[in-house]
Amino acid sequence: MASTPEILHVGIDLGTSRSAISASNGEKFVVDSFVGWPVDMVAKKVLKRTVLIGHDAVANRTMLDLHRPLERGLLKEGSEKDVEAVRELLRHLLGLVGVSTNGKVDASNVRAVVGVPAAALRTNKQYLRNAMKGIVDSLMIVSEPFAVAYGLDALLNTMIIDIGAGTSDFCVMKGRYPTEEDQRTLTIAGDSIDAHLLKLIEERYPQANVTVYMVREWKEKFSFVGEPKGRVTGTAPVHGVPTELDITNEMKAACETLLGPTIETMLDLLSRVEPEFQERVRNNIILSGGGGLIRNLPQSLETALKQVGGGRVRYMEDPVFTGSDGGLALAMDAPDTDWEKLSA
Repeated sequence: MASTPEILHVGIDLGTSRSAISASNGEKFVVDSFVGWPVDMVAKKVLKRTVLIGHDAVANRTMLDLHRPLERGLLKEGSEKDVEAVRELLRHLLGLVGVSTNGKVDASNVRAVVGVPAAALRTNKQYLRNAMKGIVDSLMIVSEPFAVAYGLDALLNTMIIDIGAGTSDFCVMKGRYPTEEDQRTLTIAGDSIDAHLLKLIEERYPQANVTVYMVREWKEKFSFVGEPKGRVTGTAPVHGVPTELDITNEMKAACETLLGPTIETMLDLLSRVEPEFQERVRNNIILSGGGGLIRNLPQSLETALKQVGGGRVRYMEDPVFTGSDGGLALAMDAPDTDWEKLSA
């Protein structure tokens, strides 16, 4: 008798800036959410590849038709190339954990939980379903903060604030699947900080040649709110000469654009929790995502919580796989009835 093929369960955190995958075979990977194709025959000859994904795509972007197929946490609509790019990204992630038509695991034996921003659950799920057809057998789409909560076993009287590149997502966990009323999505997140920081630096140093890729790297190293730990500097060409730029004030101003909307949304969601449970939620707020690592952000949120009785905010020190690990945990636990079968 032929043995039944073993099902591979995967959790995928499909992010605007980075995407991560965790699989039940123990494999896990993270890649930059960029896909590029050589722009002409010369580029193809130099690169010796028909498509580049992740860091390779960013590093070779001058030779590529470069796409970042997720915008504000959603699949871009209307562009065939962006649809193709997200499929290439998904195939690449699954290939890294051994899934392919000629790999260790066939796509027909894969069950995938994909985490998306809360807003995408209402507006973008069908685009994701179409992108996943033929790539996995069964699919479950959940909100990113819910996946984080599930992986941390923080399922009751907890608020997750997941700050990514495209969106900041909020979710109050009440011991069940969260409803729309339990969740919020803001588009003020990592990308908007990058854009604001770039604008401020260009205004202060108009002769400097600065790109958003440089600004993003500086932000990931030195981001803070509140009082700076010291001077923040970045090096950029000025008239072709590498020059050190003091960007302390610009970094502070750009990062603090996140504070007001985050505090307002956090307090609004708290006010909607049943009164007898509010204190428990206030003392169990978890920051995840790359934006959760902004220095002094937990303390700033705790200061804001004092106006409603105080609270405790903790952050994930290594948030890279928090969402994908949570998706994997959910995939392993989910009953057959929770899965959506995808036809090729």
